[in-house]
Amino acid sequence: MSLESHLHNIRGRIPLAMLRDREQVSKRLRNLERELGRGKRSDQWMQKEIAALEQRLARSIRERESREARRPAVTYPEVLPITARKDDIIQAVAENPVIIVSGDTGSGKSTQIPKMCLEAGRGIVGKIGWTQPRRIAASTIARRIAEELGENLGESVGYKVRFRDRTPRSAYIKILTDGMLLAETQRDPRLYQYDTLIIDEAHERTINIDFLLGILKTLLKQRPELKLIISSATLDTEKFSRFFHEAPVIRVSGRTYPVEVVYLPAEKVLQKENEIAYVDMAVQAVEKIMRERIRGDILLFMPTEQDIIETCERLEGRQYPGTAVLPLFARLPWSRQKKIYSVQGHKIVVATNVAETSLTIPGIRYVVDTGLARISASMTKMTSCRGLSSRLRKSCVPTLLK
Repeated sequence: MSLESHLHNIRGRIPLAMLRDREQVSKRLRNLERELGRGKRSDQWMQKEIAALEQRLARSIRERESREARRPAVTYPEVLPITARKDDIIQAVAENPVIIVSGDTGSGKSTQIPKMCLEAGRGIVGKIGWTQPRRIAASTIARRIAEELGENLGESVGYKVRFRDRTPRSAYIKILTDGMLLAETQRDPRLYQYDTLIIDEAHERTINIDFLLGILKTLLKQRPELKLIISSATLDTEKFSRFFHEAPVIRVSGRTYPVEVVYLPAEKVLQKENEIAYVDMAVQAVEKIMRERIRGDILLFMPTEQDIIETCERLEGRQYPGTAVLPLFARLPWSRQKKIYSVQGHKIVVATNVAETSLTIPGIRYVVDTGLARISASMTKMTSCRGLSSRLRKSCVPTLLK
């Protein structure tokens, strides 16, 4: 076979390779074609380079075939509302470059959409990337999806947060914070590691999310094989649809329950002037529930990690019979975080606002909310894009979802 035929054969097999290898193989192939045209390289040198390129391409093709053969089987919990829209979502992913999924908290979006993408044939030539604004949500959701696939974390499912990456090369699904994905665009501007990207909690409109949406809108023009899913917990999805050229919107109904709202009398709060008054009031509210209400699990919101620790100590000191007091915050080890899902019997969960939208805790009957949350205010208003890379400046916030 002539050298030209070898090169032509390589070009025809590139679409069978993994996404991350296609660009590099194509670039090297173009260089070899130029060298062949110039005629300044010996046939022996050309044959050696072509053989090396063919070996690399063959390894990539074998990897893709292996991933397709061992793709994990997928099942869905019937109790989740999103399961009823499974076929609609899978079809929409197959037929559209961008879709918007809107669903209430607890509908099952975060754990089921990545599995639906797997069933739609995604995750083979690249990973399915799923972004979460919070580290605790990224790690918790990754573990939950792995459990539903019948695997350990670090096999088909991994996660990446600041200072920690538990995603093997062979993974199909990668859960990461939006900040981590934004950082990856610096090293890999076209994000060839992924064939599908899912931006969750898009309604929060953080600066990272807005930048990512701007970058991905441009990237879709350069990568027609890429699929993008925007997941939002609000009904205000029209702006996302318009931004992505009237992308289809799929709405998922949530599970709703009658809610009774009770406020602590204002005069009792005003009597407390020290800075930890809300801890005292929250503990009193739990005490009132335990004494006067039907028994049920309690979720208590606190603004900081220290508040959570102090509140848990106070509640544990009351020694409620048959009741587990469980903290939940980002730095808590997973061995303790997972107790909110596995503990048997009555429980009181004391958490940051990560349990408000990013996580769904089963069995909660009562919620005690201090009305306080720790919020970073360092970038509440962006007036300049100075200091960002030139590519990010082109996608600066003022040009995004207005």
